[in-house]
Amino acid sequence: MSPTLDIRQSILAAVSGGRDSVVLAELLHRGGYRFEIAHCNFHLRGEESNRDEQFVRRLAERYGVPCHVAQFDTDAYASEKKISIEMAARELRYEWFEQVRLKRGLDLIAVAHHRDDAIETFFINLLRGAGLSGLCGMKAENGKVVRPLLHISREEINRFIADEHLDYVDDCTNTSDLYLRNRIRHQLIPLMRELNTSFDSVMEQNLHNLSDANEIYQSTVTAILENIITHRSDGIDEIPVATIETLKPKDTLLFELLRPYGFNADTVDEILRGIHGESGKQYLSPTHKLVKNRETLQIALLDNYYVKPVLTISDPIPRGSVASLKTSKDTILCDAKLLKQPLSLRHWHDGDRFQPFGMKGSRLVSDYFSDLKLSIIEKQQQWLLCDTDGEIVWLVGMRADGRFAITDKTEDVVRIKVAKGQ
Repeated sequence: MSPTLDIRQSILAAVSGGRDSVVLAELLHRGGYRFEIAHCNFHLRGEESNRDEQFVRRLAERYGVPCHVAQFDTDAYASEKKISIEMAARELRYEWFEQVRLKRGLDLIAVAHHRDDAIETFFINLLRGAGLSGLCGMKAENGKVVRPLLHISREEINRFIADEHLDYVDDCTNTSDLYLRNRIRHQLIPLMRELNTSFDSVMEQNLHNLSDANEIYQSTVTAILENIITHRSDGIDEIPVATIETLKPKDTLLFELLRPYGFNADTVDEILRGIHGESGKQYLSPTHKLVKNRETLQIALLDNYYVKPVLTISDPIPRGSVASLKTSKDTILCDAKLLKQPLSLRHWHDGDRFQPFGMKGSRLVSDYFSDLKLSIIEKQQQWLLCDTDGEIVWLVGMRADGRFAITDKTEDVVRIKVAKGQ
C-alpha cells in the first residue's frame, strides 16, 4: 500500500462496505495493523443504507475490531448549509472521523480512494473551473488523512476482490449517470482510454506534475499575500482596497486571498468590479460574508451573526454594596426597580432609540453607530439587551442606557455581566 504505513501506527479505517473500502480493511487486517472501523449511514438510500451498515458491523466482528457508526440526516444538513448532498456528506464524515480519531487516540484516518478516483476528481474540478490546486487531484497524505490505495487502479481492486472471494455491497447510485462523477466514469474516461491506451499512467504523471507546480505556485502566492489581511480580535478580517490595487495579476491573487473564505471565482470577479463602489455592498460564500466598507473589505463568519453573548444577571444587591462592584466594558449596573425582567437579546432594527448613559435625551441607535464609524458587519453583529417592554437596556459591550442607571435613590442594584458566546 502507498503511502507506506508504520506498523506501529493505529488507524481509523473509513469503510462504506463497497469494494474499495473492503479491500482497504482486508489489507490492513492482513498487514497486522492495529485499526478500527468507522462507517457513516447517511440515510440517502433507504433500506440499502441500513443494509450497508449491518454489513460493515459484521465485517468488523469478523476482524475482531471496534466498529463506530454515525447516523446522519444528510438532506437536512445540506438544506441548512445550502450545499450539495455530496458536499454535505463529505463535511459530515470527515468532521466525525476526526472526532472519533481523537476520542480513540488513533494516529491516522485511512480512506479507500484509488487512482481512478483521483483521475475522476481531476475532471470534475476541471469542468467546474477549479484553480491549480483543484487540478492536483487527491493527496496520498493530507494531515491525518491517508489514502493507501491511491496508486492502485479500480481494475486491480476488482481483480483482488475476485481472486480472494471477498464479500462487499454495491451502491445502486454507482450505476446512475445522474451524478457528474458517474458520467465522467462511464462516458468520458472510457473514451479517453480509447484515444490513448496509456491514459491512466499519463494522467497519474500529469497529477504528479500539477502537484509539484502547485507547490511552487502556492509558496509564491503566500509570499505575495503575506500580511495583507488584518485579523481583528472581534473576528472580522480586513483587506485594504488600496493594497488590492497593487496586486498583479489582481484577479488571480484576490481569488487566492478569498478562496479560504469559500468565495468562488465568479463572486471574486463581482467583488473586484464593485471594489470602488459605494460602501455596504455585501457578498456571501457558504461560510462567510464580505462587505465593502469605505476603504476596506471586511470578512466575517456567517455564524458570528447568530452567536448570542452569554449573560450573567445577578439577584438584587443592596445599594450599600455597590462600592465593591466594578463596571467595565463587559459589566453594567442597573437600578433593580427600573429594570423590568425577563430580559432578552436581539439585533438592532432601523428606528431603534436609546438614551446613552451620561447624555440627555434619546438617540437613534443607527446614528450612534454612524458616529462610531461602525461597518455594516459590525452593526449587524451588535446585540441589544432589552427589558420586558422592549426598551433597550444596553448596547452589549458598548454603551448602557441611562434610564436604568443607579442613582442616590437606588435601593437595590442588578449587575449584568457578559462573556463571549459559545
